[in-house]
Amino acid sequence: MRVLGLGLATCSELWAVGCGLGLIRRTGAIVALVVSVGCARGGSSAQASLPPRRPEPVAPTMTPVVMPAAVVPSPTVREVLRGIADSVLASPMWRNARWGMLVVDPVRGDTLLSHDADRLFMPASNQKLLTGAIALQVLGPTYEWRTPVVLRGRKQGKTFVGDVLVYGSGDPSISHALRGGDASIAFAQVSSALKERGITRITGRILPAGDAFPGATTGFGWAWDDFDAGYSAAIDELMYNEGELYVQVRAATRVGKPVLVQTLPTRSYPEVVVRATTRDTVVPVGAPRPARLEIAYDSIGQRLVVDGTLALGDSARVTVAYRHPADAFVAALRERLADSGIVVSSPSRPAAKMQGATPAEAISPKAGDDTLVVIMSAPFADVLRRMQKPSQNQIAELLFRTSALVGTGFGRADSAQVLGARTLALWGITSQDVAYRDGSGLSRHDYLTPRAVVRVLDAMRKSPWGAMFYETLPVAGVDGTIANRMRGTPAAGNVHAKTGTLDKARSLSGYVTTADGQPLLFSMLANNFSVPTREVERVQDLVATYLASVNLGGAPQR
Repeated sequence: MRVLGLGLATCSELWAVGCGLGLIRRTGAIVALVVSVGCARGGSSAQASLPPRRPEPVAPTMTPVVMPAAVVPSPTVREVLRGIADSVLASPMWRNARWGMLVVDPVRGDTLLSHDADRLFMPASNQKLLTGAIALQVLGPTYEWRTPVVLRGRKQGKTFVGDVLVYGSGDPSISHALRGGDASIAFAQVSSALKERGITRITGRILPAGDAFPGATTGFGWAWDDFDAGYSAAIDELMYNEGELYVQVRAATRVGKPVLVQTLPTRSYPEVVVRATTRDTVVPVGAPRPARLEIAYDSIGQRLVVDGTLALGDSARVTVAYRHPADAFVAALRERLADSGIVVSSPSRPAAKMQGATPAEAISPKAGDDTLVVIMSAPFADVLRRMQKPSQNQIAELLFRTSALVGTGFGRADSAQVLGARTLALWGITSQDVAYRDGSGLSRHDYLTPRAVVRVLDAMRKSPWGAMFYETLPVAGVDGTIANRMRGTPAAGNVHAKTGTLDKARSLSGYVTTADGQPLLFSMLANNFSVPTREVERVQDLVATYLASVNLGGAPQR
């Protein structure tokens, strides 16, 4: 008896695999019975002790009739999925967890599995599925960010007397990841344009101009104690290297000496205060435990303090956030100009944004300004891919704000929430289905239902740019956040899905193609579990692998 194209021969083998993963107990959800009926001719040892029987009348020779085994129909895909879900819920490891699951055949409009599909769950980075879909709907797949660089002043010989102003619009692509390993290459055209004009010295400052994204630079409901982490970096209309700073620390050559600190990609920003010292590699017995190396900002986020100790010969590399994105951008541009022989003589200082600016003034130079160059972003598809595959939070937040700026004229977070709700409503998703608070899913106030996720996936499947959306998602066993999952299974190279991870939240939602070429949409959201995250992944991987293995056949599963 085969289970509808599953790569396992029988139901019992399916349960054995599930049990081996610690996922499925024999609950009787699917029972396969094979009844054997047979006839034996001749005597037995028990018959020998009985009294002799009177001879029977001789009858004509007859051909024995073999009774067929009872036919037990194979379980449907729906029954197998329901059995898996029931077994998950019955396991003691999930007694305190909440699961939401929905699997849909969009072509035939058939629901293959639904468990709490209309309840709200914290999605973590599954939120990026909504953000990417809304951005495609509002911005379109050919959208480009523009960053004008403007001169305001006059030229005297080889010196420009005045300021350089940069009008940010939220370009997410001025980063190592999207500029060939060197984020500052985006500024090469600025130095080239200045040299073409014969300018080798600037007496003024480099200033961020406009205020395309007014309001807080962090998301609603983000954890304050994550603000120094690269994945929780602040966002603004001028972003450099996705908000990430790399701090390289090396021990000195003598015990007691301060450690050596280098920052990249900006060398001069932020200011670094070194308090950490070099210690011996051997800690004497009974001596106090050495202070660990710690890197954190001061109370106002302006200076980076390196504290603790580092052993002789040791080194460390730590990723932290730029607390003030525009200041990091300005510092990087200033350093690139200096490296190309153009000196900016005025000292850098934190610059105030243009307050009270209209949306047009916030992102565009004024009439009469001298536009030196306009830095263009990487292609939209590259930006979307960079957000989805490694689950990059800052790009998601920039898409969130950019969509609001283009769609409503205001790049505020509350405008982005309103625009998001309006766009989701076009796909049949209401306030009962989603709480859309930020673009990345870092917020603890984001909530959505598995049905809302599947509706977004279906809307993108039907859209003119559905192929772009599909290709930017992580691929099981191949790349992104599921590169190491489902390897060596039918799901590898097949499942295109977005993960999501926060404390007590783990998600997997996306697309899978069955063994007979049928597309399916799925969403699996888990909250409030206390087992290791890997246990949640094992359930998700089992379901996704089964879906990739199954043959649906011609008719919808009933």
